[in-house]
Amino acid sequence: MKPLLLALALASPAAHADTAVSAQTLALHQRLLVLDSHLDTPLQLTRPGWDISQRHDVKADGSQVDLPRMREGGLDGGFFAIYTPQGPRDAAGLAYASAYGLATLQRIRDMIDRQPGQFALARTAEDARRIAATGKRVVFISMENAEPLAADLGLLRTYQRQGLSMLGLVHFTSNHFADSATALPEWHGLSDQGRALVYEANRLGILLDVSHASDAVFDQVLALSRAPIIASHSSSRAVNAHPRNLDDQRLRQLAAKGGVVQVTAYSDYLIPLKANPERNKAMAALGARFRQIAALSPEQARALFAERAEIDRRYPQPRADLEVFMRHLLHVLEVVGPRHVGIGADWDGGGGVEGLEEVSQLPRISQRLLDAGYGEQDLADIWGGNLLRVLQQAQQATEHGSS
Repeated sequence: MKPLLLALALASPAAHADTAVSAQTLALHQRLLVLDSHLDTPLQLTRPGWDISQRHDVKADGSQVDLPRMREGGLDGGFFAIYTPQGPRDAAGLAYASAYGLATLQRIRDMIDRQPGQFALARTAEDARRIAATGKRVVFISMENAEPLAADLGLLRTYQRQGLSMLGLVHFTSNHFADSATALPEWHGLSDQGRALVYEANRLGILLDVSHASDAVFDQVLALSRAPIIASHSSSRAVNAHPRNLDDQRLRQLAAKGGVVQVTAYSDYLIPLKANPERNKAMAALGARFRQIAALSPEQARALFAERAEIDRRYPQPRADLEVFMRHLLHVLEVVGPRHVGIGADWDGGGGVEGLEEVSQLPRISQRLLDAGYGEQDLADIWGGNLLRVLQQAQQATEHGSS
């Protein structure tokens, strides 16, 4: 499902809310270490003619992250996700997932190797600080949907050797390991294989990510894990009652064990949506015609987005804006405090709201946080400090470290 969402993440007109950023705020934002915990940009790396070193336009090709816009928005880097679409869970599906995950891993490593003056692989919090100090972009590697490991749990060690630091168990539908928040219960939490995966991730010092997981999975991972855990791109269920969001009780439980929730800018999770069958039908037809999103030429990509704009005109659907995103972020901050909150916008995977369409606009969040009364240290924690702390704690809480 995600490749279609990626391709159709067309920006809407700018939000009506005030998005002005003062010179003082911009200077502060650029001084901070700014990291995003969920970048789906690896999905862009196979697109013909798409170059991360060149500036792109979200309205023309849907991409939201590239080197010029990272610099403009003060984004020092983050977790580049190995996302694998959930397919059939038979032998052929397992083989496909295994190969797909490894291919995406290689694309990320190739991006770094081909531009060593611009990007560098980070494995630890200290790596991130050192890399950012040189002016390079920080590339952590994460996995969204653990299905590439279902055929052989030992592959987790292979991924770790190649730089994997964070592991998301599941995606939009349930897999061999866990129930999804957006699917009917199958395992009523974790499967036996899922429990083994939690143990292995702890043993290897890999940070566990419960975004997309069901409430039961959240509860079980929180209880089983020796290390704090993260929700790399989730928002507030109190603000919008979507199963992908976390309720206040679970937010507090996550924080009580040292964890962090990274608030997402994925519109469908931020606001309630009514049924729109005609739009769904048109979008499904468009998706069927452009199924191989990663293989589209620049001309084909422009055609896709032109058709998507026409669907938006004919069958409009509400879209969240910066005001709504801030409502989620400020609520989560009120519930658990600035030591347990970060940003995981889901860029290039369907994230982005009106007034916050791509990464060059990140300073707008800093302005809104300052306006709400948060200080420089709070912003430093929210933009990267909390994320690096929980990663370090996961790496320390191995079977040879502290529990």
